[in-house]
Amino acid sequence: MPLVSPLSQVPPKLVMKDRPPRSYGAVYVPPHHRLRSVIASRASIPSLPHSPTLKNQQQQNNNNNNNNNSHHDKNNNDNNRSLKYNSVSAYSDGVSKEGSDRELDTWLLPGASPSNNMEEWRRKLTAFLRDKSKQELISREKKDRCDFEQLSALATSMGLYSHLYAKVVVFSKVPLPNYRFDLDDRRPQREVTLSPGLLRGIDYYLGEYLSQKYRSKGSFVDLSISRSSSSSSLATEEGLFEQPDPPVSSKSVMDQILRRRSLQLRDQQQAWQESPDGRKMLEFRRSLPAYKEKDNLLTAISQNQVIIISGQTGCGKTTQIPQFILESEIESVQGAVCSVICTQPRRISAISVSERVAWERGEKLGESVGYKVRLEGMKGKDTHLLFCTTGILLRRLLVDKNLKGVTHVIVDEIHERGMNEDFLLIVLKDILPRRPELKLILMSATLDAELFSSYFGGAMIIHIPGFTYPVRTHFLENILEMTGYRLTPFNQIDDYGQEKTWKMSKQAPRKRKSQIASAVEDALRAANFKEYSCQTQESLSCWNPDCIGFNLIEYLLSHICEQERPGAVLVFMTGWDDINSLKDKLQAHPILGDSSRVLLLTCHGSMASSEQSLIFDEPEGGVRKIVLATNIAETSITINDVVFVIDCGKAKETSYDALNNTSCLLPSWISKVSAQQRRGRAGRVQPGECYHLYPRCIYDAFAEYQLPEILRTPLQSLCLQIKSLNLGSISEFLSRALQSPELLAVQNAIEYLKIIGALDQNEDLTALGRYLTVLPMEPKLGKMLILGAIFKCLEPVLTIVAGLSVRDPFLAPVDKRDLAEAAKSQFSHDHSDHLALVRAYEGWKAAERDLAGYDYCWKNFLSFQSMKAIDSLRDEFFSLLKDTGLADCNTTMCNAWSYDDHLIRAVICYGLYPGICSVVNNVKSFSLKTMEDGQVLLYSNSINARESEIPYPWLVFNEKIKVNSVFLRDSTAVCDSVLLLFGGSIFQGDADGQLKMMGGYLEFFMEPAVSDIYQCLRRELDELIQKKLLNPRMEMHMYHDLLSAVRLLVSNDHCEGRFVFGRQVLMSPKPSPVATQPTLIPRTESGPGGDNSKSQLQTLLTRAGYAAPTYKTRQLKNNQFRSTVEFNGIQIIGQPCNNKKSAEKEAAAEALQWLMGGTHTGVEYINQMSLLLKKSKKDHY
Repeated sequence: MPLVSPLSQVPPKLVMKDRPPRSYGAVYVPPHHRLRSVIASRASIPSLPHSPTLKNQQQQNNNNNNNNNSHHDKNNNDNNRSLKYNSVSAYSDGVSKEGSDRELDTWLLPGASPSNNMEEWRRKLTAFLRDKSKQELISREKKDRCDFEQLSALATSMGLYSHLYAKVVVFSKVPLPNYRFDLDDRRPQREVTLSPGLLRGIDYYLGEYLSQKYRSKGSFVDLSISRSSSSSSLATEEGLFEQPDPPVSSKSVMDQILRRRSLQLRDQQQAWQESPDGRKMLEFRRSLPAYKEKDNLLTAISQNQVIIISGQTGCGKTTQIPQFILESEIESVQGAVCSVICTQPRRISAISVSERVAWERGEKLGESVGYKVRLEGMKGKDTHLLFCTTGILLRRLLVDKNLKGVTHVIVDEIHERGMNEDFLLIVLKDILPRRPELKLILMSATLDAELFSSYFGGAMIIHIPGFTYPVRTHFLENILEMTGYRLTPFNQIDDYGQEKTWKMSKQAPRKRKSQIASAVEDALRAANFKEYSCQTQESLSCWNPDCIGFNLIEYLLSHICEQERPGAVLVFMTGWDDINSLKDKLQAHPILGDSSRVLLLTCHGSMASSEQSLIFDEPEGGVRKIVLATNIAETSITINDVVFVIDCGKAKETSYDALNNTSCLLPSWISKVSAQQRRGRAGRVQPGECYHLYPRCIYDAFAEYQLPEILRTPLQSLCLQIKSLNLGSISEFLSRALQSPELLAVQNAIEYLKIIGALDQNEDLTALGRYLTVLPMEPKLGKMLILGAIFKCLEPVLTIVAGLSVRDPFLAPVDKRDLAEAAKSQFSHDHSDHLALVRAYEGWKAAERDLAGYDYCWKNFLSFQSMKAIDSLRDEFFSLLKDTGLADCNTTMCNAWSYDDHLIRAVICYGLYPGICSVVNNVKSFSLKTMEDGQVLLYSNSINARESEIPYPWLVFNEKIKVNSVFLRDSTAVCDSVLLLFGGSIFQGDADGQLKMMGGYLEFFMEPAVSDIYQCLRRELDELIQKKLLNPRMEMHMYHDLLSAVRLLVSNDHCEGRFVFGRQVLMSPKPSPVATQPTLIPRTESGPGGDNSKSQLQTLLTRAGYAAPTYKTRQLKNNQFRSTVEFNGIQIIGQPCNNKKSAEKEAAAEALQWLMGGTHTGVEYINQMSLLLKKSKKDHY
């Protein structure tokens, strides 16, 4: 039985009059194409330097705004060209003829000598450099591949880039990525097959929905309804910044109230300062170097809008300067109007400093001094000094762009150059001219003061000398010489498998190659250790820079506990995995694992504040405290009893490769400033000792400062913040940063936000984008959360989003890895890490109700801390969704479909797209490929990594990390229908039944009727989501049949299709719809109302009681005309024609064909249809 497409009811060219622009209008553009558009947009292409680098080119363009529209048009045109593929081995790189700026060179003669080949290429490349219209040359010649090393050297000497992609050699004027999908004839081509029974069911539901929609047009919510003001109060962060009190009618009355309150504050402060405890505290404060500069600091602050304070470790700047300002304002009877905000880069810093300052003022925390960090805070109506994280202040700026009522902003630890801090500086610099009375103070223990001063127009710099007790420094050579410890190639291996082995389908490199060793190779080669013993020299000769040194740390800790004076030990590690693995190792030690002798604590950013604060408590007498921490303990916090510091010299740092659009999270060497900060932790309150687990020559080779985060991380969230604050063009705004990021990195972020529907083509926020700006999470997670609320499966989606926002709760101890993997696998039997997380949380929550949550985590190798964090974040996210109106207190309604795992997969896909990779199952394993990376692997702790086959064609993933290869983390397998309905935009290919995604990287082939179904469902689904976003309280009952069709399709698509490669798509002139479809009424046949389709349409509508249709015609670039006919709130677009009159007739013919189903002809049927439309209209009213 032939399938009748539902598009017989809704034609592909139907456009609803009240439909807003689709949120999926953007076409994915690969980064190397974006870079090409950057170069092409210059007025002229400068001569390229010898051995050019991407960074240098981007720095030259930091202040240029980029327009990608022309490039999008070019990309779309390329996608509509004829494609012809050459079959090659599975997932090897090939070549296509796509691309208007590429040249396929096959001119080399067989038998030509290498020298002749080089000379010919020299002439070719010289001509290429002069040709401003070309950006790259391509060759498939075997001879060129054989001579690639010589050709590459030649190209480099001429200032060009080159890359060998399997059997394709490319020379380019711009940097080339590691993979080019346009040169790969094995990119995913998918034949989609659906069973006839499933199609009939979908067709039924879709037909019912469309019939109801157009019978009951008026009862559907009109998008002209005013937009919900749901985002107006979200940025207040749970009441962090109260709204100002209602205005008092008389200003003089308000002034009297403020003065009375100011006098009270002055009296309270004087009483404390004159009390015995207050005098004792003041005596201690006067001993700090910062106090000696109090008068100079206050004078500078009063006379300058911006000052920069550089204070060395131990000077007391963090605790004293905010107090100086508050005390001065209170003494001058201005305390009631004083409002000081001091930002800290970390939660633990904001909390610990606020507690210390409140204690020094003789108050309880929450009175005049308070704090606010994510999920918790303590402040009252009389709080005038607030310590908070930088992100909290940025969220206030969402609703208070001028920081009304704030008198002083202090940005502490500015030297860390976090992304939020750099962003905040740009915003504050813009605010200062509008708020001349606002004072800005930048502080750091070590900073490049001149850089910050010049950024703020020559701002005043004040230096405060520090005070630390003497610290004896031991580098690795000193440690080995002093202790007699011997390094071997075997005792340096750290005891955790995750950093040694990467697995994917039982095939992965056994050992990753790190950048750590190569970074210090020259320094080691030049080092001279002749003054040390032969044993020490032998040990240093086999020192492995890649290792943290667990065994050496254990030895040193044992040495300290047995032979050194009392005092706590602070050990700096790189990350949570290192901390946990080392802790397990130390607990097994006879001395270090003895709780009566050693208190072993950890400190990491993902821990709860209550757990972090344990590091400040002093243990009982005779017990030595050992704290394992990341660089979170470098600045702002003081652990009073620390005497010994062990520094591994490394930190986990994210780096971002904009050209390949890939992040790397690897240990890297710290800076000299960080090493000095770590060393200083040992001398804050008494003389100490610092053990650096690397030679002195390595320290000398360190960079002076860490690379700013804005230069080494993806910028999606930052760009979204910029738009949320209405700060204008993203590129232009970021060009004003202290150090501007690469233009290509900015373009990548903007392109991503367009792809996910957060920005439109003009870089303005869409309805979805406005919601994402008020959700404190990554845009992709916010998007997932929003659809979970719309599709009534909120509970599991809340868990997934919260779980992806914290550290992975699934643990994998070294000695119990198999048991841990088995425990995780019990939570998933459906190829999804995200659904496994949902089931693990649900089990933990049930155990918590029975007070057995900790035991549950122990048995199932789960992190209790992560589970508690997930639980807290779920509550926060649900509260935010209620504020938007997308969720309400009726949790039953919000979770009506939470049982539907297939629908949850679809929601996951909606959020994580364009994080998509194809899955091609081989005999005993499978291959994965992404658009930007080519072949990829799965992270070893993924459920899917342990499978030999994945019975789905696609994986959506949360993130990809570059180590030696590109690894995908947290993946979920999805079917074709989920990707087509919940992925990015889909567009018609060159052949009937061909659909494309991701700029043509993904191709789908199916029956034309099936293609029509997918496009119709997707169109209606996008419209539903858009309506719900604009009117979050809209009822969903009228969309029941549509959602039933979607759910039926995604739950019954059994992936019966297959991947094909090298499928040819040959261009042929497309016949017009008139020639390919049954003619409703001949375009020239005379009807009852006239002699053409315009008359026939008017007759049909007026007989049914509707207004006559109207026409809008525009001239196209090719001088043809296209007309749109509008009636009853519906717009239908006709085919292009040579003149205006014919275009209107064509549009009318399209409308007639749609109205009558495309299968009937004749004047008699017009009369019947008129009666039917008239009856429908009466029923509707």
